Amino acid sequence: MNKLLSITTDASNQIKKILSNAPDGFDSVVIGVDKSGCSGYSYKLDFGNSSDLKNYESIDHDGAKVLIDPKATMFLLGSIMDYRTDKLASRFVFDNPNEKSTCGCGESFNI
Repeated sequence: MNKLLSITTDASNQIKKILSNAPDGFDSVVIGVDKSGCSGYSYKLDFGNSSDLKNYESIDHDGAKVLIDPKATMFLLGSIMDYRTDKLASRFVFDNPNEKSTCGCGESFNI
């Protein structure tokens, strides 16, 4: 079985930066998948508290804690989470081997 999710150094550095400014009580970033967008699904990121979300898969990369919503596991299997910056935007990007297609703007995907 492939690793659930790999996190690049750039992504873990950004997660640590975000968590350093998080509201009190939050120690992690939660990754989920919502049914939305023009291609069917989109990634969702939110703050989380690992002691409240015990049934979530937990990944710690260089001190950056990420929790995976159990409903998103099958969508993320084997994915790589990266953080990329270009001239117009900076964002988290998921290189997902399960994606069959994405929309033109890159906000949603289909499996």
